[in-house]
Amino acid sequence: MSGTTTAAAPSGRRPPGAGANRWVVLVVLCVSLLLVAVDATVLHVAVPAVTEDLKPGAIELLWIVDIYPLVCASLLILFGTLGDRVGRRRVLLLGYGLFGVASAIAALADTPNVLIAARALLGVGGAMIMPATLSILRQVFPDRRERALAIGIWSAVAAVGAACGPLLGGFLLEHFWWGSVFLINIPLMLVSLPVGRWLLPESTGARNGPWDVVGALMAAGGLFGLVLGVKRLGSGESPFGATTLLALLVGGGLLVSFVRRQRRRRYPLVDLAMFTRPAFSTSVGCIVLAMLALVGLELIAAQYLQLVLGLSPLETGLRLLPLTIAAMAAGLAGSRMLQRFGPRAMVASGFALTALAVAALTAMGTDDNAPLLLTGFVLLGFGLETTLFGAYESMLSEAPQTQAGGAAAIGETSYQLGAGIGIALLGSVMNAAYAPGLSSVRGVPAADSAAAGHSLGEAYDVADRLGGAQGEALRVAARDSFVHGLHVTLLVSAGLLLLGALAALRLPRGMECGVPAGEAEAGIPVPREGAGVAAKSLR
Repeated sequence: MSGTTTAAAPSGRRPPGAGANRWVVLVVLCVSLLLVAVDATVLHVAVPAVTEDLKPGAIELLWIVDIYPLVCASLLILFGTLGDRVGRRRVLLLGYGLFGVASAIAALADTPNVLIAARALLGVGGAMIMPATLSILRQVFPDRRERALAIGIWSAVAAVGAACGPLLGGFLLEHFWWGSVFLINIPLMLVSLPVGRWLLPESTGARNGPWDVVGALMAAGGLFGLVLGVKRLGSGESPFGATTLLALLVGGGLLVSFVRRQRRRRYPLVDLAMFTRPAFSTSVGCIVLAMLALVGLELIAAQYLQLVLGLSPLETGLRLLPLTIAAMAAGLAGSRMLQRFGPRAMVASGFALTALAVAALTAMGTDDNAPLLLTGFVLLGFGLETTLFGAYESMLSEAPQTQAGGAAAIGETSYQLGAGIGIALLGSVMNAAYAPGLSSVRGVPAADSAAAGHSLGEAYDVADRLGGAQGEALRVAARDSFVHGLHVTLLVSAGLLLLGALAALRLPRGMECGVPAGEAEAGIPVPREGAGVAAKSLR
């Protein structure tokens, strides 16, 4: 089996990445993704240790946690399109270097502000790495069948990284100080830089006209404001609060201006014509809906397991582990399912299976039902990963190779926006269903009932302070109200998932596995074994 190749340099010297086996390239890309996915969640378990050591204020602690995904989400389009212009491998390797430097700064940070700045730099590095991995994958796997398998492996690695972050962080904190959760990135980056320089092929998109720097900055500013506003809504802030409203208005205004600017330009930063293709726009919408359901449900499920059932953080992680394992299995099986059933049936059935799992979980109550939780989480993980796999594969395959970086950035941005909107929307539904049940608990003062209505954790604190029969009555009422709110939230989520299943009916019925002639003429590598009919004819 031959590997990927790139066009020979004018000097005749063998260019970096030429002759590298495409599956070896996939391994390098998956390692890159693993680092970014782990870093997105590894800090969660270290927050108490960071708080004890650096003593940040409430606002500083919020920025320490949120600045990484906020910066990463806002810069995805900027660096995705920059990679199309100056070289995707070049941007990826710069991201490696910046990620390593920022990790060292974060590990040695001695003040909250230094840690916030380091986490922001990690977000910049992550924004360089994430779209580059997908766009290079799009290049080295031109045959759709093989690309589907590669995306399945890629998505399974993402699931592993997200799940391993808290576990790895917990292990390191038991043996070292909190900065060790960042130091693990450095040796991996020191290896990835030379390996990536040697093995990864370079590629670019169309270089017609100048790169739209103003448009890139408008997209970054707009996404930063929009994601910041959504995150503030998710944390319980009023939509009419000055900061939240300003962030949403400025972010939305910049994004609208960005779209108008791209439509006027002869050589746009992002080809918005991609959204006129039903498969592309539908795939993006499905990614948003899937992440909207997943993140909100995971957050609420973790609270249910710990605060209602009384499980420890480790026991909670183990209960949620089947969800991750099922997601990994769906990613690895995704290529075969896509070839057998096609994008439309795969994504729609993934949404439907997830809705079924969510509806089944409404049987959860105040008592532990381990078999129900196990079944529900397995179906949930398998269904959602099936949906995400089919949507990502369809989106990436529908986009022109010259726009691979921009398309990958749009997909990752949709992922981040869906996650933020999910926390805000489902969190608001949960609070609206939970709080009324605590408005008039017998024997509990109105002020204490109002405080308990903010969250279940706060209700338990108030109950402990009251003690006696009053405290026990408040505790029972809060637990029952939380379970009621959970049921309402699950039903809303199921409705959104069914909406996603209907939307998925716009996707193509089957896979088109040929290699476009334009891509072959542009020097894009064509695999010689296991490829489709069109790929074989181009040998």
